[in-house]
Amino acid sequence: MTRRLLPAVRSATAVRGLVTTLAALLATTAASAPARAHTEPKAPKDFVALSSVDATIIQEIRYFTRHNFVGERVDGYRQPMCILTRPAAQALHKAQKQLLRRGYSLKVYDCYRPQRAVDHFVRWAKDLSDQSMKDEFYPRVDKTRLFADGYIAEKSGHSRGSTVDLTLVKLPAKPTRPYRPGEPLTPCYAPKDQRFPDNSVDMGTGYDCFDTLSHTLDPRIQGEQRANRLLLKNTLENLGFVNLAEEWWHYTFKPEAYPDTYFDFPVSRRSLTGHR
Repeated sequence: MTRRLLPAVRSATAVRGLVTTLAALLATTAASAPARAHTEPKAPKDFVALSSVDATIIQEIRYFTRHNFVGERVDGYRQPMCILTRPAAQALHKAQKQLLRRGYSLKVYDCYRPQRAVDHFVRWAKDLSDQSMKDEFYPRVDKTRLFADGYIAEKSGHSRGSTVDLTLVKLPAKPTRPYRPGEPLTPCYAPKDQRFPDNSVDMGTGYDCFDTLSHTLDPRIQGEQRANRLLLKNTLENLGFVNLAEEWWHYTFKPEAYPDTYFDFPVSRRSLTGHR
């Protein structure tokens, strides 16, 4: 004989069934919903694309390419563009106007650098088995010395947004052929016609040369090479930039807008979205 369920029992059974159905539906929905996209940090409002302040300054962003001491594109460089705090960019614009009248243009190799890129440098420096770019960028320096000698550090002024690596190009600018990964490398301090071709003037060494010859006022650098370094140095220092004595290409605009902040937003136009 079939036993009839009492009303209270039927009600409890229905509720349990409803709860089970809802739980299954929620689990299915959660499993099928796409994961939330990771929100990248954005640049503060007073960071700008250099090209929006001065489109005539040449840009060759080396860390977006494989032609650098790491030998691969560096973390955080999503686009080959220069981002700086507005005061630093405006000061470069003033320098460019002066140099154009003398037949030269500025060329930037690196500007704002995210902390994740600096972390990439640190990982690379600790990997002593990776010596693929040694013959060009640090031929006379043992890789175990990169931290002790100050070539690599865990923090960089570039991440504060007012530091730039740059050089001079004699106008009209000639094109520079692209780097071919795996091609033979030449020491960065070799004569200019033997080094990797760069359309810049002769500064005595190439960019990012880990060598004492890169010291801006090294007495071994004389003649045209010294004159080129001094032209860059005098032009920029008269407009508020300060040179790092160990690197002829490295300048910081003072006073810095963010002297104690190390940013990590990617190098991309998206990082500047919403800026005016």
